[in-house]
Amino acid sequence: MTKNVALLNGVNTHPFQSLDLHHRHLLPAQIVTTKPLLQATGLVKKYGVIHAVSNVDVLVYPGEVLGIVGESGSGKSTVLRLLHLEDQPDAGKFYFDVSNDQSLNLFELDRAAKRLVRVFNIGMVYQHPHLGLRMKNTSSGNVAERLIVAGNRNYAELRLAARKSLQVSEFPLARMDDLPSRLSGGMQQRVQLAKAIALKPKLLLLDEPTTGLDVSVQALVLDTLKRLQRESGVSMVIVSHDLGVIKMLADRVMVMRNGRVVECGLTDQVLEDPQDAYTQQLVHAKL
Repeated sequence: MTKNVALLNGVNTHPFQSLDLHHRHLLPAQIVTTKPLLQATGLVKKYGVIHAVSNVDVLVYPGEVLGIVGESGSGKSTVLRLLHLEDQPDAGKFYFDVSNDQSLNLFELDRAAKRLVRVFNIGMVYQHPHLGLRMKNTSSGNVAERLIVAGNRNYAELRLAARKSLQVSEFPLARMDDLPSRLSGGMQQRVQLAKAIALKPKLLLLDEPTTGLDVSVQALVLDTLKRLQRESGVSMVIVSHDLGVIKMLADRVMVMRNGRVVECGLTDQVLEDPQDAYTQQLVHAKL
């Protein structure tokens, strides 16, 4: 509870932090009473002798955007795959507010049950669109596929729902029957986003969603994500090496290095007054 109070009033839990009151307006301390949407504890993932993730905890509240930053190989994308139930951890627990049984560790579910959790409750946007899209299916068909998995078999309903979802992602509807392979990178990401939000999930996971896009296209995609989050209230976990993306979208940020979390706190607080030496290097490298 003390930690939550510290986070809400903008105070880092580091004991030697000096606050610059001229540059930061602190809110009065508040107590968090809302239950977390997602709570993962003690995550461990090893690939042979490599510890990709070592004892990582992740906490996300309803309507919150959590950013995860770090250099390549820091483990941030591995954490995202664990949260998407794609990979099985070597250790750890994962609780998600999706049923009446909040004591259910999702890592203990069988493969079919995990798939249902992903389909109905978790949307994923991959860094590489070919991981999230079928390039030989139309853009609308990719979105409809998620609805079909959920049990809808009515063509007219599928097409209408796909159209609405693509419209929300600000995809040009005149091209909804084009193959993703004929689209630009930015448009492919919008198709991925439309597919991810088709069933109105509680959680949206985004792995480097703007990497490789032109700066102008990046800005448009980020604007879409920001509007979507504001209007729908969906919780997000976004992985990025770009601190500008994290600063624009995230409420809180986790900094990872060598599979471990080295710093965590409010985004403005961490990026403006980093405490860990590695976080300081990241921030100063972007200046």
